[in-house]
Amino acid sequence: MNALPPQPLAAAQRLAAALAEKGITTDVHHDYGTPMVSVWLGLIVWCEDGMYWWHTGWNPRRHRAIYAGHPFTELARAAHRVALRYTELRMSHPLSSLIAGVQPCL
Repeated sequence: MNALPPQPLAAAQRLAAALAEKGITTDVHHDYGTPMVSVWLGLIVWCEDGMYWWHTGWNPRRHRAIYAGHPFTELARAAHRVALRYTELRMSHPLSSLIAGVQPCL
């Protein structure tokens, strides 16, 4: 495991907790040099350089990804916008019927 400055990892954990308060289950990963919060298919939030960053779409004219971001100091706003993106993605990528019927592990 890579040694990381505590601030980005702590920020990732705070974002995960803020999303949990909204009923969104996440995973925090920190083995590859940049802490990440895995939220949903196509929604990973990177935590680095004092910022939360995530992919929000594609610009076909410029042939490049579009990203959104907020500083670590704007946790509530970042969590709100990530939750909005999560809702959009859940509508376009719902759980498969196989997964939807499974009871969570306790």
